[in-house]
Amino acid sequence: MPETPSTDTAHHAARTARAQGQAGTQESKGPSRFAFALVFAALMTTAAGGNALVTVMPPIGRELGVSDTLIATVFSLSALFWTLTSPFWADQSDKRGRKPLILLGLGGFTVSMLLFGVVVVAGHAGLAVPLAILAGMAVARSIYGLIGAAANPAVQAYVADRTTRQERTQSMALLASAFGLGTIVGPALAPFFVIPALGGLAGPMFAFAVIGLVVMGLIWRYLPSGDAPRTAEGERPTHAPAPKLGLWRDKRVMAFLIYGFAVGSAQAVNTQVLGFHIIDAMEIDPADALAFVGIAMFAGAAASLIAQWGLIRLLDLGPKELMRWGAGTAAAGNVLLIVAPNYFAVVIGFAIVSLGFGFARPGFTAGASLGVKAAEQGAVAGAVAAINGACWLVAPVLGVALYEWTGPASYLMNVVVLAALLAYAFRDPTLRAAGVTAQEAPAVGTPV
Repeated sequence: MPETPSTDTAHHAARTARAQGQAGTQESKGPSRFAFALVFAALMTTAAGGNALVTVMPPIGRELGVSDTLIATVFSLSALFWTLTSPFWADQSDKRGRKPLILLGLGGFTVSMLLFGVVVVAGHAGLAVPLAILAGMAVARSIYGLIGAAANPAVQAYVADRTTRQERTQSMALLASAFGLGTIVGPALAPFFVIPALGGLAGPMFAFAVIGLVVMGLIWRYLPSGDAPRTAEGERPTHAPAPKLGLWRDKRVMAFLIYGFAVGSAQAVNTQVLGFHIIDAMEIDPADALAFVGIAMFAGAAASLIAQWGLIRLLDLGPKELMRWGAGTAAAGNVLLIVAPNYFAVVIGFAIVSLGFGFARPGFTAGASLGVKAAEQGAVAGAVAAINGACWLVAPVLGVALYEWTGPASYLMNVVVLAALLAYAFRDPTLRAAGVTAQEAPAVGTPV
């Protein structure tokens, strides 16, 4: 829809403010490059390990003779714990500092990957029946949901503490790209670690446990304290308990959380179904499919990084535009996946889907962060992290179940969800004003 003059003026003011922020003084320049690289590495490591698991789980399930739907449930218990504990860990990061919680989260990730690998080795050795092995994998992954969840909100709050409003969208986009880069690194490295000396398909888990330990050591030794000397709004943060926002009912952020849950659920479906789709499309042995799944995930991650490292900055996209383009592009990619006739079409469709999610995720994350005050950044980071975990509770299991019933059904569900989300991004007053300050925001009801 065309923008009204009042909205256009506000939109221009928001863009001008972002441009001024990018040319600001030395004091407004966020965390140092080295500090940002360290927290980026923390998120990238956990993302790489998680995506390596997503890559190897279909072959593991097919070799153990466990149904595809049951394999998808391995991540559900972990997602439940992640959802429940993320707000708690965010509150702890306000009280105890960002750095200790980042280290705790990496520790949980490392232990989880190590135990997961041990369980897979036991399964291949025939030490227990397949369902017992499946339960063991779910428990091992749940350690990540319980303790590993501490890192994500602490990293987001660490960066938010050190960025101005004008810097926030691009900083969150760069931070979100850690997931995209992890999606490249995890599946790309996983096949190289599938060797008998490392337990076959368990090898990637052991390898990423070692990588987790290395990153923990670097952060413990070199990351500056989590106590920020200043914040974007000029407030000095303390580690006193954050104000209780009642975020799930707070009009400043509720729409962003709804959007984030819906778009994250759609992404979880696409990610979880991909491996099974490729195995069936190519009609090959599950173990031989690992490299092909990795190539597809590489293409998707590359598309996501193009969005987050290039297009967002090049086109100067704010949260509002990112959420709209994100939902629309991801919907188009799912349409292609419905009709994809071969492996190459699946890869292209997944890349388009990932490009859309590469826009959408930093869009709602930055919008929620910009909607609250500096002292509330820890709380909103916890809410966003909880939403990211909740996406994996039901959606992947439902998506794989629909795929088992009839392949296109899971993608058709995503098209419906994303189309509705696109309409929501255009119609909801909070999302229409995303990234615009209260003084710049158009009045509620102003069409955009």
